[in-house]
Amino acid sequence: MLIDNLLDISRDVMIRHIMELKKAKNAVLLAHYYQNYEVQNIADFVGDSLELSRKANQNSAEIIVFAGVHFMAETAKILNPSKKVLLPDIEAGCSLADSCKSQDLLTLKKLYPDYLVMAYINCSAEIKAISDIICTSSNALKILKSIPKEQGVIFVPDKNLGRYLKSQTNKKNMILWEGTCIVHQDFSIEKINILKKKHPDAKIIAHPESEEHVLTIADFIGSTSALLTFVITDTAKKFIVATEAGILHRMRNHAPEKIFIPAPIQVDNTCACSECTYMKKNTLEKLYICLRDENPEIIIEESLRKEALLPLQKMLNF
Repeated sequence: MLIDNLLDISRDVMIRHIMELKKAKNAVLLAHYYQNYEVQNIADFVGDSLELSRKANQNSAEIIVFAGVHFMAETAKILNPSKKVLLPDIEAGCSLADSCKSQDLLTLKKLYPDYLVMAYINCSAEIKAISDIICTSSNALKILKSIPKEQGVIFVPDKNLGRYLKSQTNKKNMILWEGTCIVHQDFSIEKINILKKKHPDAKIIAHPESEEHVLTIADFIGSTSALLTFVITDTAKKFIVATEAGILHRMRNHAPEKIFIPAPIQVDNTCACSECTYMKKNTLEKLYICLRDENPEIIIEESLRKEALLPLQKMLNF
């Protein structure tokens, strides 16, 4: 049964209809850790970019609904050309992906023709297509270490992640693109230090997309999945978490006996934490409409898809 007026039904009824549509249409729902808790709770798989890339490539569903942002849904389509890939809100973009345009990268490549392009997965299909290998924050360090030391590398688009990787490998010939994530660049070091004084027993954990001054004071630095694993396994009972606040829901579910405090941001507003407005565009209502209408659908021109697939497949094979 289709819903005529979404405003007239409860959240429980909305969820039931979404689950029924998923089953009827043989659809799988992938959700990033940064989605709101309602979306995470009904997803078939919840993970970071690397985990979800694998899941998108390893399931038998005919339809993939990607509760994330545009580049993630694009990645799923690149890996699954025969499947219909849906994004609940087509406006769920990414400031980091938007910071790197293909023509600008091609211009840079001409200046450094012997350099490899290593692209963080948070980029468009066009950028993937002109890159040599893709990485996520989970595997970036491992991939960079596998590249010969003398080989020059252009790393796009996140300069903070690139700077962190450079510091961990002591790689000299590495050019960093000047892109940043609006979520991770906004943490206030002053407010974090004040928070640490109030909670001296708390460990500070941070995503490598964060600014260098935040990483300097962090007790642990890692991808979203690595942060989750750390708080579950570490002996500390309290954590100040410097990444998108959506992960706190997962952390509280997996370690309910521990305390998780979102790292504060510089701007005073109704939320003391850092949230990605793009990620939060995906709602239960939009999920329902997306499944009902099988739209918005991600469409990628086949020649572009094939070019973007090559560096992605290198990453997955790695």
